[in-house]
Amino acid sequence: MSAPEAQVAVTVSVFVQRFSATRRGARLARRLAAHRLHLWGMPYGGPASDTVSLVVAELAANAVLHGRVPGRDFELRLSFDPAAGVVRVEVSDTHPGRPEPPGPAAPGRPLDAEGGRGLLLVAAVAARWGVGERLGPGKTVWAECEVPPAAADGGAGCPARSR
Repeated sequence: MSAPEAQVAVTVSVFVQRFSATRRGARLARRLAAHRLHLWGMPYGGPASDTVSLVVAELAANAVLHGRVPGRDFELRLSFDPAAGVVRVEVSDTHPGRPEPPGPAAPGRPLDAEGGRGLLLVAAVAARWGVGERLGPGKTVWAECEVPPAAADGGAGCPARSR
């Protein structure tokens, strides 16, 4: 009989914060996410920080613009698993409407319109994304960004998703 394999302890870092469903709340969510990533070893301005901050900014903006319910906040949850090399971003709001998957421009919508590309950006830079249930009313929109192991040690960071 062989000895059981030793299991390596895995530490998953988690940050959770509620924000007012306002433009200011969305901006603060992005800034605090960048700060938290920096504390986790992904320096400001590095590819990993920039990628995850972009995802947070887009999902928070969507929660404020499309998921806002008067008197209700939205929640940001970041999870960093250095062993898997993944940062998971979750933004929950109380609006029941689900986002449309990104696709070609809607008929009659100008190609140079200012809005409507947030989920296209998320799909382009995240390894995967989706929409799930949450406790209580509403939904959680999530995205996972792959982060090279060097990012956990303060390294160069994460390029856009591997294709």
